[in-house]
Amino acid sequence: MKKVLHWILAGWILSISTGCSGFHRAWRQETTTNPTYPPSTVEGAWEGEWISESNGHRGRLRCLFTGNEDGTYTTWYHAKYLKFLGFAYAVEVSSNPSDEGYSLSGQADLGKLAGGMYHYEGTISDGHFKATYESKYDDGTFRMTRPLTDP
Repeated sequence: MKKVLHWILAGWILSISTGCSGFHRAWRQETTTNPTYPPSTVEGAWEGEWISESNGHRGRLRCLFTGNEDGTYTTWYHAKYLKFLGFAYAVEVSSNPSDEGYSLSGQADLGKLAGGMYHYEGTISDGHFKATYESKYDDGTFRMTRPLTDP
């Protein structure tokens, strides 16, 4: 039984680290080689932090917005937990422009280990991306701005 758990844990770590390395490549490409960076739309790179209202945990958060043909966006997040654990995941969001900016909403199933289904609501306005998230076991906020350069 211990060996089975060991292999499951190893597979989970490998899948997370593979997703993280792909995110980091895309992040570097967006922030260092895109001649129009930062873009004037919601697309592109954002960074800041996530804060759990349920347990007080917090960490670094980065996000890449990519527009889809149907008017939705794919938001690809990379979150840090305990300053050294990274987790990358994607959320499809719908967007509605307004006089103040954009309102966003979406949901994603992050799996049982990460808390299941998460629901997101947010706004982008004046260079700030603010959102709330909610799941069965956790709820909190995202606060992000445009990064100036890739640190």
